Amino acid sequence: MLLPRLRSFLLIVSLPSAIWAQSAQTPACADLHLVPAPRECSAVDRTSLRGVEASSRAALAVRIATKEADTEDVRFAAKDLEDWLEAHDISVHGTRAPAVSFVPAKLARTRLGESHLTFDPAMEAEGYVIAPDGRGGLEIIAQSGAGFFYGAQTVKQLLRGSERERELLVPTLRDWPAMAHRGLSDDWSRGPIPNMDFLKREIGTLAAYKYNIFSPYFEHTFAYSSTPVAAFPGGALTPDQARELVDYAAKYHITVIPEQESFGHLHHVLKFEQYAPWGETPHGSVLAPGDPGSLPQIGSWFQELAKVFPGPYAHIGADETFELGLGRTREQVAQQGLDKVYLDFLSRIHAQLEPYHKRLLFWGDIAVKSPGLVGTLPKDMIAVPWRYDAAPDFTAEILPFTQAGFETWVAPGVSNWNRVFPNNNEALGNIRAFVRDGQKLGATGMLNTVWNDDGEGLFDENWFGVLFGAAASWQQGESSEQAFTASFGQAFHGDQTGKIDDAERALMAAHDVLKKAGLNDAEDGYFWIDPLSPAGQEVGRKLEPVASELRLDAEHAITLLAQARETARLDNQEALDAMELGARRIDFIGYKFQIAAECESLYGQAQSIAGDQARWEEVSNIMHTIGSNNGRFQDIRDGYALIGQLFEQAWLRDNRPYWLANDAARYHAATELWINRGDQWQLVVHRWYETHVLPPAAEVGLPATQP
Repeated sequence: MLLPRLRSFLLIVSLPSAIWAQSAQTPACADLHLVPAPRECSAVDRTSLRGVEASSRAALAVRIATKEADTEDVRFAAKDLEDWLEAHDISVHGTRAPAVSFVPAKLARTRLGESHLTFDPAMEAEGYVIAPDGRGGLEIIAQSGAGFFYGAQTVKQLLRGSERERELLVPTLRDWPAMAHRGLSDDWSRGPIPNMDFLKREIGTLAAYKYNIFSPYFEHTFAYSSTPVAAFPGGALTPDQARELVDYAAKYHITVIPEQESFGHLHHVLKFEQYAPWGETPHGSVLAPGDPGSLPQIGSWFQELAKVFPGPYAHIGADETFELGLGRTREQVAQQGLDKVYLDFLSRIHAQLEPYHKRLLFWGDIAVKSPGLVGTLPKDMIAVPWRYDAAPDFTAEILPFTQAGFETWVAPGVSNWNRVFPNNNEALGNIRAFVRDGQKLGATGMLNTVWNDDGEGLFDENWFGVLFGAAASWQQGESSEQAFTASFGQAFHGDQTGKIDDAERALMAAHDVLKKAGLNDAEDGYFWIDPLSPAGQEVGRKLEPVASELRLDAEHAITLLAQARETARLDNQEALDAMELGARRIDFIGYKFQIAAECESLYGQAQSIAGDQARWEEVSNIMHTIGSNNGRFQDIRDGYALIGQLFEQAWLRDNRPYWLANDAARYHAATELWINRGDQWQLVVHRWYETHVLPPAAEVGLPATQP
């Protein structure tokens, strides 16, 4: 509960110094492990919160210092902090407890001067100061509602310890963002569509790490009245849900920017017969620029979006228009050139949407190829160049737009797509360098990206890359992958053992093992491929030599997660569940190919001794090892069945049922394959008992043993 009777932080009475006893070992700024890291930190004290109240329950008061600070934004920030403290068993009602006080910057000049701090103009929009109050507590000093909110989020990360062994780290720091726009683009068009409960958790979490933009990605998954056929029931965001999302996000200082693809990536609209005439090719993916229906339809979509997304921005997409020039515009492209036709249509989209008074974002992958023509676009558009590999330099993606005078936001990615768990080696390298070069070349924003191309995406697996994007765009200059990795577990999960960080490192090592073996990384294809098929055998020849190392990395991650969970009640348990699921899927990849090699070898061994009657029992044991109640075929059956259950649970916790049937069918089909394979193997075993003859490996569904 807030205490409005405490009208001024200058009037907070002194309390017995014994209550605020400081630890003999004072931490350094580097020990804070905050995400994002603050701009400046000069000193850190610590205050024990144990035993302050009669109940001995840890307590930390939350106070709005003055009437001038008692605004709706500050009350929300204070209530959000109170709720978080109560959820972590820290009382906010203690009259003798140290305090977190919200103090307006204009009234804190004396306090700032005493601490040799200033509140610079660059800090006014979103910056804040945290400073000791001299009584064991701290003050959040800010000029804006966003600044107070972000300061409160930092305070959450300053609480350490567990249960009654609580302490508050009390640093002296100044903090403000390097980039004004820090956003996440979330793919809602290739499988998962989050339910509203998860969306609110996602928004609150993004805001806690100082994102201020959220951009849902639509191809066909907004419930437009103008194209209702394309929106599958239960698989589209409705206008009422959009309004609820916008209102909720605004409280957290997050602007929602809808992205509606307006050129390419529209197959799930154009596949319907009544919309097909707009397409470049029959039932294709790209709108035909010359079709008289294209621009009016784009206008209709954005008119509907403008009614429920009142922010100043809209994203028109327009990436990967691969079919352009292959159909109805073939002659036009031949005469004018592909890039000119493309850029002219973007300008026409801009003109079509002028009545809605939005600044339009567009993906920069096509336009970057024609730097000489980029300048023909309207200058109030915002270019969003994207690239997702861990390249050393991204100047070529950014410079054509900044040199042409466009506001530019860079778009790295979390490398989750087509993988059983994100490749965070690739994600961190990509985000670090792309955002670094964006800042260096004058980009004003970052739009980190999550894509679900495979339709199997679980957002809770993505937080590591999502939070590094938050850090890199808030922090000035090049962010350290090592420092972030060493801070993630503490900042996101409250893990003080370092085991969550080590688990992340173990999964990153697993991706590296596959790459060193000449494969890609832990991609879905390796999880689903039949290891006994010809294609699976090709993969197996590369993977089997490193399967043990791969599995040890994955199993080490699972063990570390369990150990961390035993130590304390951790935050964001859903993300830990998702991380364990990813580790189990990686482990299963290795095991599946180990089993295929073992079965091949075992059957070859059985064939070599089948003619020796004295060893028939040994042959029988080998046959049961390959397939029986505890056989290797049954192990693969169980792997798909049990992991499939975990996947469905994780999906339904965060997403609507929409699309789940497609993924569940793969697990069921893979399980059924190995059930049938096990049943067929029993016939082979019976035949062995009857004839004591083993047929060639190919006749029983096994590859022949390699010489």
